[in-house]
Amino acid sequence: MAGNGLPSLGRVKLTDLIPSEGLPSDSYKLSMSTLSQSFAQYSAAIIQFPASDGPLLRSCLDSARLYFHQRPSYPAADIIHTNDSREWCKTSGYCADPQLWQETYDYRPGLTPLEPDNSLEYPPAGLADVFALLGKAARDILDAISFYLNLRSSPFTEVLDNVPLRNREISSSVLSVCCHARPSFQGAQHHNLTTQEDGQLVMYPDHDHHVDKSLVSIVKSDKAGLHVRDFHGRWVLVDGDLGPQEAVVYPGLALYQATAGYVNPALHRTESNNMPGNMYGRFSLAFKLMPKSMSSLNCSEMRAAGHGVEAQFQLPIPVDDFMQRSHPTDQLFNRQSFQSFSFPTAQDGSMKPLLKRRKNNSRCKPLPPSKRLRLEAQRVLKERVQDIADKKGIKLRFCSLKECENHIHALDSPCANIRMEIKWPAGVPFVHPHDLPNKAKISFLEAYEPGWTATHDMDLSPTEPGQSSQHSANCNCNSLVQV
Repeated sequence: MAGNGLPSLGRVKLTDLIPSEGLPSDSYKLSMSTLSQSFAQYSAAIIQFPASDGPLLRSCLDSARLYFHQRPSYPAADIIHTNDSREWCKTSGYCADPQLWQETYDYRPGLTPLEPDNSLEYPPAGLADVFALLGKAARDILDAISFYLNLRSSPFTEVLDNVPLRNREISSSVLSVCCHARPSFQGAQHHNLTTQEDGQLVMYPDHDHHVDKSLVSIVKSDKAGLHVRDFHGRWVLVDGDLGPQEAVVYPGLALYQATAGYVNPALHRTESNNMPGNMYGRFSLAFKLMPKSMSSLNCSEMRAAGHGVEAQFQLPIPVDDFMQRSHPTDQLFNRQSFQSFSFPTAQDGSMKPLLKRRKNNSRCKPLPPSKRLRLEAQRVLKERVQDIADKKGIKLRFCSLKECENHIHALDSPCANIRMEIKWPAGVPFVHPHDLPNKAKISFLEAYEPGWTATHDMDLSPTEPGQSSQHSANCNCNSLVQV
């Protein structure tokens, strides 16, 4: 992680994260840097909506307070939360969890909630508008994370709901209106109450912390109480000083899976202070951007961007199976999160001096054409190999270049069986086209990405130095195109 860490949660304006055509602006790069660094340190960040959205968020929270205040003191047995993972994409309407002293109203477009007596249930006001607002923000944040990871634009489109939903489609994403510790709700006897040194009563649920299975979650609360575990294992209060148009955003398990563990999910818990003096409880709006149940989570985009993918992330996982599995939190954090970087500014806040220094920095010079061509061929070749393997249900083990050189002709090598299964051309390095002549690389790229040479100005010699090897003669364009 970068040495110049953030002293507190990063604050990012949503308007600065909205992508636009052409090169990224300075404000976009700076906001994306702050977001990534805040995720790396605190597993959360604060998003600032336009001031005009503040009244909508506040009015929805006020409506939620009235909605829960008129609910019965103890819920009927058929609306008590059962924690059935098979119903993860079908929850809608009111439910209660006495053990957590929590009541929830789930708003899911496409489903009409009903009361136990089959009468129409009237939800808190403004949920459709808030769902649209937070949903758009979550997608912009997801695109910013993709930009940081050097993925292509909108790489998660295939696993997200249509915008807008088509006829008879039900939203996978959900807006949950939550009420914590309502005094009139009969559930206090099920909780662990502790006393701080200053005499305040603090409630922590029996299940100490939670991890959302979403891609991204956005939470707006009317009172402080949301804690997230940071990079060092400390619990940090993340909504203690939120403004009227500010909300907390944090990544979930689905994003952790889709990025091969490069973005750690947030462990969070809710605390309620001074319950005797709390007339209504604590209210929050929690939007969870969820993948579609009929899609799969895979790391093909991460491979295409050149990121290493460990064995546990190699195979695609159907979303429905992923949501029904248990995910022990002690096994999740096998990485130190994705490495953050920053775009430091000058004293006046401008980035112009920095950009000028970066241009003069020899370490930031563009790659030579031969190097760029080699990396492009490597990227495209890996994509094609992975596509073939995914279609055949084959689990790949990508070799290093040295391994390929050592066992390229061996029949008992670690990747020999895989090469045979996908009919890999004989003599071609497995996923490593480093030894191809430049002309062969260009022909290969043109075969799979027509027009590539027209968009890449390459001044190349016929061959790269040092490219002769024991099997380069066999690595010709014709054998590559057979892949």
